[in-house]
Amino acid sequence: MSDTPPPSRRAAREAQERAARRSRAPATPSQPQSPTHPQAPVSAAQPQADVLEDLFTGRTTTEAVGAPPPPPDKRRRRKGWIVALVIVVVILGGAAAGGLWVWNTYEDRIREVMGWQEPQDFEPGIAEGETSITIVSGDTGSSISTTLFNAGVTKTDRVFYDHLIKTGQNPDFQPGVYRLQYKMTAEAALDALLDPANRMENTVQLREGLTLEQTLERTADALTMPIEDLRAAVADPSVYGVSASTLEGWLFPATYTFGPGVTASEVIGAYVQRAEQSLDAAGVPVEERQRILTIASIIEREARSSDDFYRVSRVIQNRLDQGMRLQMDSTAQYGYNELHDGTVSSSAEALDDDNPWNTYVIDGLPAGPIANPGDAAIEAAMHPADGPWLYFVTVNLDTGETVFTETYEEHQRAVTQWQSWCREHPDSGC
Repeated sequence: MSDTPPPSRRAAREAQERAARRSRAPATPSQPQSPTHPQAPVSAAQPQADVLEDLFTGRTTTEAVGAPPPPPDKRRRRKGWIVALVIVVVILGGAAAGGLWVWNTYEDRIREVMGWQEPQDFEPGIAEGETSITIVSGDTGSSISTTLFNAGVTKTDRVFYDHLIKTGQNPDFQPGVYRLQYKMTAEAALDALLDPANRMENTVQLREGLTLEQTLERTADALTMPIEDLRAAVADPSVYGVSASTLEGWLFPATYTFGPGVTASEVIGAYVQRAEQSLDAAGVPVEERQRILTIASIIEREARSSDDFYRVSRVIQNRLDQGMRLQMDSTAQYGYNELHDGTVSSSAEALDDDNPWNTYVIDGLPAGPIANPGDAAIEAAMHPADGPWLYFVTVNLDTGETVFTETYEEHQRAVTQWQSWCREHPDSGC
C-alpha cells in the first residue's frame, strides 16, 4: 500500500507548515552589514580566545555574539563595556586561569580602555639629587632616551623619545657629560641637555664593559681631543708600567674630570692609575694583575647582575680546574670583532675562528682582557662564589634571569628555555 496521504489531508498539512514558518520568521528585516566593516557571525563552537581576539581587534562586534548594539555616539563606552563584560563573564564562569589569560594578553588595551594606564612620565617638581649621563657621537633621540631611563632620570624607556616626536623636535645633541637630576620629566630632561651650563667641561664618564677603542672614542668626544692623539698614547703600555701588549682592560670605568690643557698621555695615565687602585683594593698581587683583569673582563661581559658576577667567576674557575674549555661567547665575539653587533648570540664564523681570544678554540684563558672591568667584576674574579656549576645561560634578557647548572643535560634544558623566550621576544637582542 502507498504511504501518500489523500489530497485533502496533504493540503491541510502543507497549510499548517506554511503557517508555522511564518510564525518563526523575524518581524522586521535584518540589519544590513556595513560593506566596509563586514561582521562575521560568531559560532558557538568558536574558541573563547578567538572570540576575545575578534572583539578586541574589531573583526567582530557585540552584535555578532548576541549583544544589543549600543547607540552610535557611545563607541568608547561600548569598548569599555565589552572589556568589562568579558572579564566578568570569565570570572563568573569560574575560570580563574581564563581571567589571568585575558589580563596577560590584553592588559595594555584593557588599561587604555578603562583609563588605568600607568603614568609614563614623572610628575613635575619631584626631581631630586644629581646624576650624569654621557652623550657620544652618533647618539639619537632614541638611544639618549634609553640612556636617561637607565640612569634614573626619566620614568620609562621611551618617554623622552616620545616627547621629541610629539613636539616635533630633532635637536643636535652635543657629545659630552651632562649633569641632570633623578626623576625628571622628559621636557625638563630635554631642557637640561640643551643648556650648555649643564655640560660638564673636561669630564669623561666611562661605563663598565667598554673596549679600549670605545673608551678612546668616548674620551675624544667628551674632551674634544683628536682620537689620533689618544691612539698614539696607548700604543706603548710600558709607558704606564703595564707589561702587556695592549692596554685593553686597563682603562678603568669611572667618571674623570681633567683640567684645561690636559694631554692624551695624562688622560690615559689617569685611567691606568685608577685601574691599579682597584686591583690593589681587591688584593690582587702585582704579578696576577693581567690574569685577574682577563677573568674580570669576561665576568663583566657575561654576567647580567652583580649577584651573578661571583657565580660566573666560579664557573670560569671550575672549568679551568677541570681542564675544560671556557667556551664563553664574549671571547669569541671579541676575537672576531662582533662583540657589539647588538645581539648576545655568536655567529658560526666567530665560534670557529682560530684566534688567541676564542675560548671555543683555545684552552685556558684568552690572550688578554676583552673589555674594561669595574670594581665588582675585579672583586668577583678574586673571590668566586662556592658552587659546583660548570654552565650558565641567561634565559630572560629583559630581566637578566640566569640559570646556573652542573650537568650538560641540565644546561640543555636551560638553553631550550632561553630559545623559547627568544622565539616569543624576537626583538630583544637574542
